Amino acid sequence: MKKITVAASKSYLQRALAIAALAHGESVLKQVSWCNDSVAARKIIENLGCQTAEENRNLSIKSSGIRFKTKSFNAGEAGLSIRMFSPVFALSNHRIDFTGEGSLKTRPIQIIEDALRQLGVEVESHKGLLPLKIKGPVQPGNISIDGSLSSQLLTGLLIALPLANGDSVIEVSHLKSIPYIDMTLAIMKHFGVEVVHEDYQIFRIKGHQEYQAKPYDIEGDWSGGAFFLVYGAVKENIEIANLNDASKQADKAIIEALQLAGAYVKMDAQSVKVEKSELTAFEFDATDCPDLFPPLVCLASQCKGETKLKGISRLKHKESDRATVLKEEFSKIGIEITLKGDLMHIKGSKPTAGIIDSHNDHRIAMVGGLMNLFCDDEIKTTGQESVNKSYPDFFTDLSALG
Repeated sequence: MKKITVAASKSYLQRALAIAALAHGESVLKQVSWCNDSVAARKIIENLGCQTAEENRNLSIKSSGIRFKTKSFNAGEAGLSIRMFSPVFALSNHRIDFTGEGSLKTRPIQIIEDALRQLGVEVESHKGLLPLKIKGPVQPGNISIDGSLSSQLLTGLLIALPLANGDSVIEVSHLKSIPYIDMTLAIMKHFGVEVVHEDYQIFRIKGHQEYQAKPYDIEGDWSGGAFFLVYGAVKENIEIANLNDASKQADKAIIEALQLAGAYVKMDAQSVKVEKSELTAFEFDATDCPDLFPPLVCLASQCKGETKLKGISRLKHKESDRATVLKEEFSKIGIEITLKGDLMHIKGSKPTAGIIDSHNDHRIAMVGGLMNLFCDDEIKTTGQESVNKSYPDFFTDLSALG
C-alpha cells in the first residue's frame, strides 16, 4: 500500500494567520507548510506589524495589534485573502490600497464594496475589480450580504467585527460553502472570540471582544488529499496521512463521493485508507465543496456509466471558468463531459493520450497529473507550476506513486 502525507490546509492556515495577527501576544501555528496563497497571507500580516519566525514547521507570530508598516498590500492570487483581509483593514482609519495578481484581477469584488459601505467604510474599486481602496473605521451595525458566490467575505466580516466598537448583525442570503464558515467560527473560538448564528442566516456579533494569543495546530489539507484518495480508488491501494476525520473542511466530502462510487474507505483519527475498487457512476451535490469538482471529475471518468455532479454555478469565478475548462480539456483525452444547467454529466471512459492546458489553474494542473496515471499512454499538462498556489509538492508526491 502506497503512503502519502499531505500538506497543511491553506484554508486553515490563512484564517489562523489573520486571527493571530489580531491577537495581542505570541501565537504559535504548528505543522505549517507553505504555498503561494499562504505566503501572501503571511506577508500581509508582517506588513500589519507582526513579527514572524519559523522553526521546525512551527510559526511564531508576535502581534501588538494592527500597526501598518505600509499602506499598500498585495494578496497574490488568493481570493480568500482579498475577501478576508478587506474587513480587517477597515478596522483602522488608515487609507489602504489592496490589490492582487493574475486571475484575481478579473474576479468580481463588488460584494466587498457593498458590505463595507453598509458599515460606514469608504471603499472604491476599479469598476468592480481590483485594486481596492479602503478607509475605515468600521461602524458596527446591521448589514445584509449575498452568500451565493462565496462565503469568504462573510469569513472576513466574522473575523473583524468582534473587534468593532459595538455589536453587529449580519443577515446572509443564499449562503454556500457553509463548512468553510464552520471552520472560521471554530478557529475564532479557539482564539477566544465567539459568534452566534441562526441557521447560518443571521449572525449576531458582540463587539469589544479580544482575540487571545495561543498555539494552534494546522491540520492537513483535504482539498489536495482528495486527488490521492481518488488515485487509491482507481489505481492502487493508498493511505493518506495527516487528514483529520473530524475536520470541518468542506472537501472532506470526497469520502462520501468515493463511497457512493463503490470505493472501500477506512478512516481513523489522522489518516484515510482507500482500496482499489470496481467503480460505478454516482450522483453528488458539490455546491458546498466546489473545489472538489476536479478530483470528482477524475473519479467519475473512471466509473462505469454516467455520473452527475451538481453545483457548476460555483465554478465560474475560480482561477479559470472551471466547469467549461474541465469540459474542454477532458474532451482532449477522450472523456465526454456535458453541462446542463447546474449539472455536469461525465461519461466513464478510458483516457487517451493528449495535452491538457491548465489555464494557469492549480486544480486543473492537478487533474492533468492524476489522469496521466490512469492512461496507458501519456497525458501531458501545461502550466504545472500553477500548483504552487496551493500545493507546491503536488507533482513530487504524485511521482512517488509512479
